[in-house]
Parts: sequence; C-alpha cells; structure tokens
Amino acid sequence: MTIPHIYSPESLQDRTTCALEADNLRYLKMVLRLKQNDKIILFDGFGHEFEAVIQKFSPCAVDVKLGKKIPQAENKICVTLAQAVPKAAKMDLIVKSSAELGVDLIVPFMAKRSVSRIAADKALLKVSRWQKIARESSRCSRASRITRVAALESFASLLEAAGEKSLKMIFWEEEARRSIKDMLTDKKLDAFRDFFIIVGPEGGFSKDEVMLATKAGFQSVSLGRQILKVETAAAAIISIIQYEKGIFSNFQEVKNAHL
Repeated sequence: MTIPHIYSPESLQDRTTCALEADNLRYLKMVLRLKQNDKIILFDGFGHEFEAVIQKFSPCAVDVKLGKKIPQAENKICVTLAQAVPKAAKMDLIVKSSAELGVDLIVPFMAKRSVSRIAADKALLKVSRWQKIARESSRCSRASRITRVAALESFASLLEAAGEKSLKMIFWEEEARRSIKDMLTDKKLDAFRDFFIIVGPEGGFSKDEVMLATKAGFQSVSLGRQILKVETAAAAIISIIQYEKGIFSNFQEVKNAHL
C-alpha cells in the first residue's frame, strides 16, 4: 500500500510533533481508515517533508510524531503561469493540472477577450477556491511545495509584475516566426531558470495586447499549427517546459535524493 502523503498547513521546520486538524482528521480516519502507529508522509509546502507516525486520534485532531526528514531535490526551474480567466469551471481544471505539473505561481487575470467577468466582491472567493484546488493537487502529486495562486490582476499590472531575470513568453496563435521549441532550444537562452508564461482566453489575445507584452520584454511564441483549447494549452506548455528544463528532466537526481 502506498504511504499517504499529507499536507500540513503549518511549517514543519524544527518540529518533532504535529497536530493535524479537522480536514486531515476526517481524511485519515474516515477515508483512509488509518489507526494509531500507522505511517504517513507529512509535507508543509515549504520544502520540508518527513516520515511520520500517527500517535493518537482525538475528537478534533490527529497527533503525529515526525521521524526521518526526506531530502528534496532542488527545483531546477521556477515557472509562473499567468492565465486569462476562462468561462465556467475551466479555470478549476487549469489550476489543478498546473499544480500537478509543478507550477510555482498562478496569476489569474482579465484579458480584453475574456468571456468571464469576475465582480470585485467575488474575486477573493474565487482565488481562495483556486488556492484550495492547488493545495489538494500538490498533495495528490506528492509535491514538496504548494503552488500559490495570486490575486486577480489586470493585464497591464501583470506585465509589470514579471521579473527582469525571467524568460518571458506570451502564447499567441497568430505568431508564425517563433515556437516554444525555438525558445527552449536556443543556446543563448539556456541560462534562464525562471519562466514567466502568459496564456490567453478562449478568443485569444488581441494584437494590441501582444504589442504591449512585447514592449514589456515578452517574446511572442506559438505552439505550432495545432490550436488547443484554453483548458489544454497551459498544461501542454508547462509539460513541454518541465520536460526540457524541469521536473521531468531530472528523474535521476530525484531518485538519488531519496537513496
């Protein structure tokens, strides 16, 4: 049986014990049906991960004793996904798959052609929901760090937030000169370890938005001739980057870290 991977909302740094509350109590006791002395793996989303043993179930918490710390392979890259909010529940799926694929930060924003419009009074609730989805996806994929979801941004403020040291790409279906393969195999760009990618809404970006992005230092990039749905595009882009530069390119390093 696979040892359950459990998220602690509190940092585990310098801890020897931990009390897991409501959500984890129900999950461990009622869903997994674990008992005293059963083993789990506990992580806190800050890069700390431990072997642990359940000491006691109480009405409100699970008391856990931390054991051996599990060494973590250093992240080779940092990926920020800026995603134009799509309609209906598509953003939930984008957040879920992005967190599973190891994105560090998701920045939702409103584009000119965004079908969905989120009222200011509902924005915080939306972001809170997406953060919960990201946390659960990180737990299920056994990630040592939790994907963060930022507050809803405008397109202009998003462009200003991109760091100078990032390889900045905006994905546009009308781009005919440069593909993601060109970017990731360009030796002149090989030193970049921070990737900031912008993915548009269902109707794509306007030329004005792409022009603003290129003025802000972004490279206009395509995925080739294939046009992907908005809920598929981000996952495809992140998978390609992680295969070439990140978590899917360093399996041996991760394996060695656990020996």
